[in-house]
Amino acid sequence: MDSDFWHRKWQANEIGFHNEEVNPLLLAHFAELSLSPGSRVFVPLCGKTRDIAWLLSRGYQVAGAELSELAVDQLFAELGVKPEIAGAGDVKHYSAPDLDIFVGDIFKLTRKALGSIDAVFDRAALVALPEKMRTRYTSHIVDITCAAPQLLLTFEYDQAAMAGPPFSVCDDEVQRHYKDSYRITAVASVDVAGGLKGKCAAKETAWLLKRSERQLS
Repeated sequence: MDSDFWHRKWQANEIGFHNEEVNPLLLAHFAELSLSPGSRVFVPLCGKTRDIAWLLSRGYQVAGAELSELAVDQLFAELGVKPEIAGAGDVKHYSAPDLDIFVGDIFKLTRKALGSIDAVFDRAALVALPEKMRTRYTSHIVDITCAAPQLLLTFEYDQAAMAGPPFSVCDDEVQRHYKDSYRITAVASVDVAGGLKGKCAAKETAWLLKRSERQLS
C-alpha cells in the first residue's frame, strides 16, 4: 500500500473508516493515561477524527499527523478554525490554538518538529498499515514521542475473510512491537457490532502502554 491509496480515498470521499462519533474506547479509557490538564496528546494518522474535538474540549493540547491535506482542510473547517500554515522540514505544519497538525509522510516527521508529547492516542494508525510497515511505524512513534504512554486500539479478525485496512493485529504482535519500551495492559476487548465493515466477526482491543522501568531509568 502506498500514499496514493489514501489520497484516492479522500479525493473520492470513500472514507467509511471515518467515524462520525467520538470513539467509545477513548471515552471509556482515556483517563487511564492519568494526564494533567493541558497535556499534549499525539494522534497519528488522524484524518479528520471527531476525537480531536473531544480532546480539545477537555482542555488538552493536540498534535496530529495526516498524509492527506484534504482531510486536514476538512478537519479545520469542521472545527471552525482557520489554521496558520508553515513548513516544518519535509512536512507542512497547520497550527491553531492548542492544535498542531503535520501534513505529509509520518516517517518524515521528526522529534524536533513534533515537539514534546505527553501521550499518544493511536486510534487508527497501526491498524491502517500493512504488516511489513508496522515494525518501522512503531519504532518511529516510540522515537519521535520519546516513548510517551499510549492508548492503542487494534482489531483482530480472520485476515483471510477480508482484506485490510484496517488490518488484523494480534495480541502477540502488539507485544512484539512494544514490549521493549512499555508495560502493556489490555484494558478492554469488545466485539465489533455487526462485524468489521459488516463482513466478518472481529474484536477491538484497547491497550494501555506505560513506560517500562528501562525507559523510566
